[in-house]
Amino acid sequence: MASMLRRRKAAEKVETPTEEEARKEDGQEDAKGRKEKERERTKKKAEWSCINSCCWFIGVICCVWWLLLFLYNAMPASFPQYVTEAITGPMPDPPGVKLQKEGLVARHPVVFVPGIVTGGLELWEGHPCADGLFRKRLWGGTFGEVYKRPLCWVEHMSLDNETGLDKSGIRVRPVTGLVAADYFAPGYFVWAVLIANLARIGYEEKTMYMAAYDWRLAFQNTEVRDQTLSRIKSNIELMVATNGGKKVVVIPHSMGVLYFLHFMKWVEAPAPMGGGGGSDWCAKHIKAIMNIGGPFLGVPKAIAGLFSAEAKDVAVARAIAPGVLDSELFGLQTLQHVMRMTRTWDSTMSMIPKGGDTIWGDLDWSPEDGYDCNQKKAKNGDVMNDTDSLISKTKVHYGRIVSFGKDVAEAPSSNIERKDFKDAVKDKPLSSNSSCSSDVWTEYHEMNWASIESVADYKVYTAGTLLDLLQHVAPKMMQRGGTHFSFGIADNLDDPKYNHYKYWSNPLETKLPDAPEMEIYSMYGVGIPTERSYVYKLSHSSDTCFIPFQIDASADDREPGSCLKGGVFSVDGDETVPVLSSGFMCAKGWRGKTRFNPSGIKTYVREYDHAPPANLLEGRGTQSGAHVDIMGNFQLIEDIIRVAAGATGEELGGDQVYSDIFRWSKKIKLKL
Repeated sequence: MASMLRRRKAAEKVETPTEEEARKEDGQEDAKGRKEKERERTKKKAEWSCINSCCWFIGVICCVWWLLLFLYNAMPASFPQYVTEAITGPMPDPPGVKLQKEGLVARHPVVFVPGIVTGGLELWEGHPCADGLFRKRLWGGTFGEVYKRPLCWVEHMSLDNETGLDKSGIRVRPVTGLVAADYFAPGYFVWAVLIANLARIGYEEKTMYMAAYDWRLAFQNTEVRDQTLSRIKSNIELMVATNGGKKVVVIPHSMGVLYFLHFMKWVEAPAPMGGGGGSDWCAKHIKAIMNIGGPFLGVPKAIAGLFSAEAKDVAVARAIAPGVLDSELFGLQTLQHVMRMTRTWDSTMSMIPKGGDTIWGDLDWSPEDGYDCNQKKAKNGDVMNDTDSLISKTKVHYGRIVSFGKDVAEAPSSNIERKDFKDAVKDKPLSSNSSCSSDVWTEYHEMNWASIESVADYKVYTAGTLLDLLQHVAPKMMQRGGTHFSFGIADNLDDPKYNHYKYWSNPLETKLPDAPEMEIYSMYGVGIPTERSYVYKLSHSSDTCFIPFQIDASADDREPGSCLKGGVFSVDGDETVPVLSSGFMCAKGWRGKTRFNPSGIKTYVREYDHAPPANLLEGRGTQSGAHVDIMGNFQLIEDIIRVAAGATGEELGGDQVYSDIFRWSKKIKLKL
């Protein structure tokens, strides 16, 4: 029995050869399957790491953003101030609170005149691509449509290239009310801080008026299309009548300064060209005009924008990522679209430098000669540390607003060989071999390469020859602009031709109103490098849709005290408007009784020395002198509130000067 059990167990342990082979085959198949699964997993993992990692990264950023936004909205409103005071010490009261404690109350109605690009624009009629955007902001706010449908946005923001008015089937109109320009974008204030501080002493919407207008249009066209000038006149008259006859204080900013100059001539002029208010209208209705960051004599930055659709920041971006902004890479052609759009905005031509070489200098001379970009100024223009000041050994020829090549910008004028570009033939334009669509068409495509090279061969352009340059490269734009603006100096202001509206925004070709009791202030920031002249180069490209000129960002000067950086020569100003343009008229051109100011209106220069914010929690700072950020400058706001409450310029302390504006003004030989 035992032997039988042993044989049975032995038999169970013995396997047939076929079973053993089958097991080996199964094992091999399992191993192959495992290897294939591993390969698939590895492949999927590799694919996932390329695409999904980006999605995860974006998702994490969004989550962090929403978390920070939630925390920001959840924190008490006083928390940032608490942290700032813990770091820097107690913060001063806002001007409105301070002056309220002093007993100041609202007295004179206030009129705000916004500048270029800071006022909101909304859609009233558009093409099919703009469906769903009725009365939504195309300019200002979140700018969401720029990202969603950029070409449609450019199409609707552009004006007609022939008339300078609306394109067929498109109506874009200015937003009205204080909300038109209180914030440019969420969190980015323009007029909001000033409005809030005025409200502290009793101002409200019936005593504050935002004179919103379509800043793209030539000034006279705002009346032709929207009757904006008539509305401003009516609103000022209403505010004076409903506030016991108290005159208004007008506060224009940036290009709004030029717009209000135009308004003052328009309101006096007889209909139909003018408003028919008579020569005493301003004397009856305006107490003071407090101009902020006014480009009275234009800005060189406007030339760079019209000539190559760029400025200092764009030139730097081009240097960092060459070809991206203006090539067909990804179909962007950003600068071409910008140029096509902005060249239809006739208002930009109002800021072309005025006064020619007399004001801005020539090949060998400029008012700012000897300016040191490193020197610091004390109040009233005295140098604080003259012994420590690092003065550049290289003479800067600021009068050469556009130079082709750094060597040309610095060379003695006798060494510069120039070839006239005016007679250059424009046949066989680039467009004859172009595959450009009309979407990115600029007037450069109607020039040939020989004509383009002739511009560079002229070497250097001063304010006196810049108009010829723009006429050569953009004749259609300049033809429209010549109808609405002038840039010279009047020989005889009694000549009837100066009654035409094209001269009204040029302070060198118009007289101030007969209003001896009115005051005019020029209020602007100083202490920030500001674009004054440029080094250019030809831009060669196989793309026939390209812009042939660009700022030479490689042109730099490492010498201590040098004002040349990234192809741009800088001078003192508010980062956008040079001191010369903001200050000259109130410092000299209108100072006392002159042919430009026959009634002797009192003028004041009020400069605000720039001081950056001490930390990030201060936002854009309370002592900024930058062109837009100055709207939150506590000292400037205090000055405005005091005048609105009844103070005069003498009671403010008269002139407040940190720059060399009076010394530079003396150098300008202008018949007064």
